[in-house]
Amino acid sequence: MARIVPLILAVALFMEQMDSTVIATSLPAIAADLGVGPITLKLALMSYMIALATFIPLSGWMADRFGAKRVFRLAILVFIAGSLLCAASESLVAFVVSRFFQGMGGAMMTPVARLVLVRSTARSDLVSAMALLTIPALVGPLAGPPLGGFITTYFSWHWIFLINVPVGLAGYILSGVYLPDLSADRPPPFDRTGFVLSAVAASGTMFGLSVMSLPALPPWIGFMTTVAGVGCGLLYIRHAGRHPAPLLDLAIFRDSAFRTAAIGGTLFRISVGAVPFLMPLMLQVGFGLSPFQSGLVTFTGAIGAIITKFVARRVLVLAGFRTTLLVACLSGAALTFVNGLFTPATPFALMATVLLIAGFARSFFFTSVNALSFADIPDRDASKATSMSAVLQQISLALGVAIAGSILEIETTLTGSPLELSDFQIAFMIIAALTLTAVVPFLAMDRNTGAAVSGHRMRTADSKTPGE
Repeated sequence: MARIVPLILAVALFMEQMDSTVIATSLPAIAADLGVGPITLKLALMSYMIALATFIPLSGWMADRFGAKRVFRLAILVFIAGSLLCAASESLVAFVVSRFFQGMGGAMMTPVARLVLVRSTARSDLVSAMALLTIPALVGPLAGPPLGGFITTYFSWHWIFLINVPVGLAGYILSGVYLPDLSADRPPPFDRTGFVLSAVAASGTMFGLSVMSLPALPPWIGFMTTVAGVGCGLLYIRHAGRHPAPLLDLAIFRDSAFRTAAIGGTLFRISVGAVPFLMPLMLQVGFGLSPFQSGLVTFTGAIGAIITKFVARRVLVLAGFRTTLLVACLSGAALTFVNGLFTPATPFALMATVLLIAGFARSFFFTSVNALSFADIPDRDASKATSMSAVLQQISLALGVAIAGSILEIETTLTGSPLELSDFQIAFMIIAALTLTAVVPFLAMDRNTGAAVSGHRMRTADSKTPGE
């Protein structure tokens, strides 16, 4: 049972990861069919992430109020419905709206899955359970690029969203049979003001940054939307300090392990949002590859990520959170920079190897930082930490897409020419520099932080001789 629960919950991560990698590989083909530029389709990626950032804070309250299992199963059905709407879309507006609806399901699906896992797993088994949770989810990135590229190249991009239907239905049925019935609580009244402020803060900031450099809209629209989002964010901070039960409880940042994981994770995930957006575009627009060929190159990153899950616990016991996260950050930044050195003359095997090692480093980071986030969090605050962590993840991923898209748009505006290979190379190098800043919060972290979860300090103590 200890293994069945995380594997069933992983269905949620599988669908999300499969969906995101499939659409990234198919962006040029979707853009051509909808009659827009490939960079413009970042709005479809952004609308999904905006929905996540907007409704994720609601997921924790709903899980407490109606029961985590019930909310998780409902979220799967909403996600399936959104996938069907995406497959039926015939215009940019319809596609963006459908992605937003799909994101509403994802907003409650993945965070609630993690919440169920945290509440039903002993702290000493949390790293192993997190690894099991993400193994099937990594099959999505593994299968997504080549499968999405194959379907787009030889059939139609509309079919890539239908993949979620059988997987989602299987998850819905199995979750009804095997997931524990965690009792619903009586949470405080819903924080409506906090929800509105946090929703405008997330959606306004993300949407504003994403459209600020779009030629189709005047720059002042993006600027004013961003200002409104930042303003609501400041108002929410003031509101949360006064409200007895805010939707997103900022007091969770008083925990040093969670605070460090949140800051470092947010900075690192900028590249994780940018690279899957940039790489397929570079391979197809810059190198002239087909979606299928592009997918055969990019899927190797998931192989490295899967390998990590089998050794993550041992590495954390040996090195601890601090050393593991520092090495993963530095490796991730360096490998992102190397992506900017690729040319059409670069052997596919070399590119695939670099992406494989990058996936290895990123997976080490995510396994470690996710476990660190909950290392010292009591069960009563698990839903608060889950919601806050999930919101920050989506904001950072959305920032990665927004920044990467803006870099490309600014470069094409300055040169007055269509997208070229050099535009992607510069974008990768800028993203790599931003990723490097993630090491700062981990440098100040104590070597034994989160030792009760990683086992690092306990192993060191056990290994000492009686005379030491």
